[in-house]
Amino acid sequence: MPTQTDPEFDVVVAGAGMIGCTCAVAMAQFGVRVALVDPGPINFKHGLSDGIRVSAVNLASENILRALGAWSVLKAEYLSPFRQIDVWDAGSPGQITFRAADAGLAHLGHIIENEAITAALTTRLSQLGNVSCFAGDSIETFESDHGGISIVLASKQNINAKLLVGADGAESRVRSLAEISVEKTQYNHQAIVATVSTELPHREAARQRFLDTGPLAFLPLQDGRSSIVWSCSPQRFDELNGLDDAAFSAALTDAFENRLGTITLSSSRTSFPLIKQHANQYIAPRIALVGDAAHTIHPLAGLGANLGFADAAALAEVIDSARHAGKDIGIRPVLRRYERWRRGENTVTTKTMDVFYHTFGTSRSGIQSLRGAGLNLVNKASLAKDFFMQYATGLRGDLPKMAQKGPICSK
Repeated sequence: MPTQTDPEFDVVVAGAGMIGCTCAVAMAQFGVRVALVDPGPINFKHGLSDGIRVSAVNLASENILRALGAWSVLKAEYLSPFRQIDVWDAGSPGQITFRAADAGLAHLGHIIENEAITAALTTRLSQLGNVSCFAGDSIETFESDHGGISIVLASKQNINAKLLVGADGAESRVRSLAEISVEKTQYNHQAIVATVSTELPHREAARQRFLDTGPLAFLPLQDGRSSIVWSCSPQRFDELNGLDDAAFSAALTDAFENRLGTITLSSSRTSFPLIKQHANQYIAPRIALVGDAAHTIHPLAGLGANLGFADAAALAEVIDSARHAGKDIGIRPVLRRYERWRRGENTVTTKTMDVFYHTFGTSRSGIQSLRGAGLNLVNKASLAKDFFMQYATGLRGDLPKMAQKGPICSK
């Protein structure tokens, strides 16, 4: 266990992506000594990129980033607000529109490059004196007991802490080493992601059309282009993957019913399989999982990253509360509070997304008629629409304090 020559930390965070950096900044702002470990470089500046990987950051996550001081670091050219959401069904006349103005809001969220968010968070990390970064390194093994957790890095350096946070993605090594099992289900969808130019302006609206082969989403970008996420069945994916850029652009224009006019690819295409997985536990002795290490869901509602931001904020809040109560932050009763809180919230969201996935992923005429009628009914019913609006903006449920309006500081 810990030796006098080993560096000491309160928390070690494995993974320097958006969620790992959120966790590190949140805890450091509360005065926690943090070590951030990542096998890749930890970038403190956002360089030029093709902007293919973006996230739809809802209002709750915006509040978290504001509370962490990262929002003010993000440059205006990286922030793409969306003030309207249009959803319609290819198999029925059903459609629904959410407008920020109808709810007295300036916007419903922002589309932001993942790299820009991470760079803003690492900028905040560089301004904090109680964070140490171990770039180009990874967790090799660890051992815990009543006093803490001793971690051996791939570089053979030993570091010690009270808690290890697994924010190292869907194939989490921390989760694997902790022997936490995970329920995994293939969605039978591949997601194609790219950036496109459109003949007609997007007018700061996020749009999604439900096709029988999977949903197609257009997310508005600041420069007038759009980021697309086309989730499709294996057969449809193979068809699209075999097309050249011109033919793919034509197929995309047709699939979107020409709502944005002629569409042209302006980036390369990338793709990845869609898998639902949920860890059976979020904690183990002196271990806590956040973000994709704990759960992944279908991107049809753009909620995946937002669940991770909420995980990080909730864990930081629980740890800060335990510290002020004089408790060991890595003991099971403290971590169980986090697990009960976030696993319950994430389970509800996962099941809700499953309902949407199965309801809109069938071509059975009876179900198509019902879902179309349901969309139109919600579109006309103000109370139901308000419920879904709150869900989309993230301002519903048991929110961490940082996700609520206004920044929070340690007592």
